[in-house]
Amino acid sequence: MQIFNSEAFLDCIQDVVRKEIRQALNDARQDPHPKDDKDRLLTKKEMAEELNVSLVTLTEWMKQGLPFLRLNKRVYFKRNEVINSMTHNRLKK
Repeated sequence: MQIFNSEAFLDCIQDVVRKEIRQALNDARQDPHPKDDKDRLLTKKEMAEELNVSLVTLTEWMKQGLPFLRLNKRVYFKRNEVINSMTHNRLKK
């Protein structure tokens, strides 16, 4: 009789998610100008430059709900998600 180990299952899921995130980041680094620009991950500095705002302003917008991804201590943005968020939601000034 085999017993389902939920902790081991959760570990497997976390490993797969980490692997997918690392692969996406590696793909973004290898091809800085992918054909489908909406899927490109941007660093905090790149996103600030794209939006023509300071890093301080971008950080404030993140606190107000601007979507971002965190991998360890690094922050990344999906350009299309940020643009959609800014189009559909107004950030507090």
